[in-house]
Amino acid sequence: MLMFMNSITDLINKRAMLVSIPRIATVLFILLQLIGMQTYPGGTIHDMSTTGYSFTNNFFSDMGTYVARNGEPNYLSMIIFSLSLTIVGITFSFYYLTLPNVLGEDRINYMLAMIGTLFAIGGSACLVGTGMTPSDIVHGPHVFFANNIFHCFLVTALLYTIVIFRSNKIEKRYAFGYGLFFFSIFAYVGVLQYGPPASAGQSELVFQVISQKMIVGVFCFSVLHQTYGFAQPGVLDPV
Repeated sequence: MLMFMNSITDLINKRAMLVSIPRIATVLFILLQLIGMQTYPGGTIHDMSTTGYSFTNNFFSDMGTYVARNGEPNYLSMIIFSLSLTIVGITFSFYYLTLPNVLGEDRINYMLAMIGTLFAIGGSACLVGTGMTPSDIVHGPHVFFANNIFHCFLVTALLYTIVIFRSNKIEKRYAFGYGLFFFSIFAYVGVLQYGPPASAGQSELVFQVISQKMIVGVFCFSVLHQTYGFAQPGVLDPV
């Protein structure tokens, strides 16, 4: 398994995979989400009569439904939503496949990085799975994939916080950034597990929707922040 993964990463341009492509994928994701919001017909969990997408009352997953909550067809928004998650899912898979060969300077770092990468690939698969499972048609699988994005990346964020802190390749401040990423995901997993259900009422819906928007924002910021660390002179130069 390790030899197979190493053979893949040997074919990857590290600077492209750790700097350029993640930046492009993150910007594309944000743009596609904004376009998807503009094309969503309308409706929320508690009010099917609303028109268009509400930033505080609609989940991201509402854009991925086959039929919008107001009963209108939602084909365009669904396709855009699925495409955006597929792009970031594939990008993150190769991004994390590349990291062990960059940050695995000793046996401990390499093993921690490999475990973190395995969980990241699981989280990336869940990103794609979330986009491919409209919640109004296959609700159970959709919830499974959506929740396990964060469960998987919680482990990844913890392990890579340790890896980056121990590494001499990248500045320690990027470890603190990854640590903030970990605590943010940890808090959101707590919201998923113990927070009030969105179905309980309007205020509960707003709380859950805003929490989701915030963790996705942290996710995007964390990816972009790390690319600046890898773009520093000498970080990706061959030893």
